[in-house]
Amino acid sequence: MSDSSEMIHLKQTTSIMDSSAKLLEDSLLIIWNDRDPEKRLKAMAEIYAADIVFYESNDGPAIEGYEAINELISKLQSQWPLEFKFELSRPSHVNHQVQHITWTLGIPGQTPVATGMDIAIVENHQIKLLHLLLDAPAQ
Repeated sequence: MSDSSEMIHLKQTTSIMDSSAKLLEDSLLIIWNDRDPEKRLKAMAEIYAADIVFYESNDGPAIEGYEAINELISKLQSQWPLEFKFELSRPSHVNHQVQHITWTLGIPGQTPVATGMDIAIVENHQIKLLHLLLDAPAQ
């Protein structure tokens, strides 16, 4: 490969990885923070594969599809104060089709009530599998 074709390939790969990394951030910051179920569904169609599977815990069943995930988000949000937001602890990490982010949940500027990480598997520029790993509460 010539130097110029290597540079083009590197730019294309970086661009794909940059947009890919944004998927998981958008999942958290746009979908999981939005309190409007209709807006969430529209965002899901852009960010999630139609057959997305979400694993909330190792003990629970897989949550499949936009509607089921949307219902879960609505249920969880109904238990939280309106000021609660997810925030990134640091930017996402990407290794090909695997993405990882760490986050906090709570009122911005205050001690978070929960922390954890999301791990996603991306196929065809959409999140196909999403796994939540919730940190154990501080003792």
